[in-house]
Amino acid sequence: TWPISSWSARAARKFGVRVSDMITPDTGAPARLLVVSDFNAELFSGIVANHDAAPTVKARAAGFGAVVPVLLNADDPAWDDADILFAWTRPEAVSETFARAVQLHQVDTKAALVEVDAFCQAIVAAASRVSATLVAAWHLPADIRGYGLLERRDGLGLRALLARMNERMAQCLAEVPGVFVLDVANWFECREPLATKMWYLAKVPYSNDVLKAAAADVKAAIRAVRGKSRKVIICDLDDTIWGGTVGETGPDGLRLGGHDAVGEAFVDFQRELKALTRRGVLLAIVSKNTESVAMEAIDSHPEMVLRRSDFAAWRINWEDKAGNIADLMQELGLGLDAAVFLDDNPLERERVMHALPEVLVPALPPDRMMCVTALRRLNCFDTATVSEEDRSRAGLYRAENERRAATAGAAAVESLDDWLDSLDITIHIEPINAANLERTAQLFNKTNQMNLRTRRMTDRELIDWANDPRRRVWTYRVADRFGDAGLTAIASVEADGDRASVADFLLSCRVMGRRVEETVLYHLVESARELGADSLVAEFLPTRKNAPCLAFWRRSGFVEEPEHRFHWDLSRDYPAPRAVTMSGANDP
Repeated sequence: TWPISSWSARAARKFGVRVSDMITPDTGAPARLLVVSDFNAELFSGIVANHDAAPTVKARAAGFGAVVPVLLNADDPAWDDADILFAWTRPEAVSETFARAVQLHQVDTKAALVEVDAFCQAIVAAASRVSATLVAAWHLPADIRGYGLLERRDGLGLRALLARMNERMAQCLAEVPGVFVLDVANWFECREPLATKMWYLAKVPYSNDVLKAAAADVKAAIRAVRGKSRKVIICDLDDTIWGGTVGETGPDGLRLGGHDAVGEAFVDFQRELKALTRRGVLLAIVSKNTESVAMEAIDSHPEMVLRRSDFAAWRINWEDKAGNIADLMQELGLGLDAAVFLDDNPLERERVMHALPEVLVPALPPDRMMCVTALRRLNCFDTATVSEEDRSRAGLYRAENERRAATAGAAAVESLDDWLDSLDITIHIEPINAANLERTAQLFNKTNQMNLRTRRMTDRELIDWANDPRRRVWTYRVADRFGDAGLTAIASVEADGDRASVADFLLSCRVMGRRVEETVLYHLVESARELGADSLVAEFLPTRKNAPCLAFWRRSGFVEEPEHRFHWDLSRDYPAPRAVTMSGANDP
């Protein structure tokens, strides 16, 4: 069992765990975290289990001291039911060479790296038993001076040696699916990072502040590997991304850039927002303003870093902001739990928090020159992968808005089928492979509406599942005359004698209703026939969000009997969608 023990609750109260500034609703199953450490990690396990940010974590600490034996022994009881591993070690516990170097014996870099390799081999062995593995990078406390001004000299300084060891560990684990090395430097940015007395009394080397910072980062990492990161920042305008009220002063009267400390801070704040778009975060606007006036400032102010093209959507009017946020997120096809709302006005923040509790609403500092720091400290955008689709996501959404506008205009002059014919849709099909694995796993874990079974798997689990010779997994990259939508669909089949089953059928809401669904289904029928099957079966598993998928399957032509079970006799051809060009290989 994985209890959140009463001891853990008492420890959390004693050591002052506070309600996080970034609480997110926890709707998923608890994560079962196994902490493997060379020190006593019971206190840390209690803190992370009682940390208020989602998700719920049931944490267990393996007996400290024997790190590598626990990692290598799959039969150790500590592994029972664990689904996430967190390995937190001190460098002197992993490397005897480093332990000698701390005592100022001569540094042997080659021997230390051999010990790092052995530790990484143990991590790789353990990683195969869990869905995700988190490994803390090594850190040297500031009170160990080593060789002082020679500390960064290779072959002599402890910190030079530790940098080489951390680099070697990162290189060894970089290509291992589901393994992530955590940067720990910020954990130790507190007044008293070490707990010297606690070490002698209970073998706990670090202070409560360090343990709490580590717990917050571990929680952020778990959200990332579960695909629960925030995806959209919705910004107010006046006194949020610029200083002043544009409706009163006009664009020329705004505090933005120039020889003004506050104006410079707003420019830097915009730069930080734009930087987040390069890792896949969307920007949007919800502001009480006159749209034409606000857009004039965005389009024309010489110091604006963010322009109209940087925003995926906006609601600039005098309506309730909570309603505007809900409407905007529906337009983007994302749940409210993907949104962060930034507004300088505490009343507006309170309104959104009350009306839309799923939305994260952090408080902005009253001192506008501190807003950049507050934005940088948000850990809700951490992701397990960053793909090229992520980097171009804002452009993809802009193209989608153009498609919607074209659809609305087309309805008056031509049929939807004729309009779809004019899109020049192309779909490139390829099996899952190393090049598309990151994006495939990402789409696999965040797609809800058009998803047959809503399975969730890490990249490691997905590869392991696909390696069975009876199974095939394909990805689908969609483009049209408006642009490349990227890898936006995944499907898989599993053959069992004369019957094949659709294991996965999912696609991004961005390409729904554009004949992509029918193209994927056509491809699955053809592929199942090539696998030697006589029939293709798809079983729909309902969730709160995937009703659009059920609606598609019911109009797909497949026979539904019994409810939610769809059949196709492979002696019959499935109609190929019109005006869609397909390319790519069928099989791995």
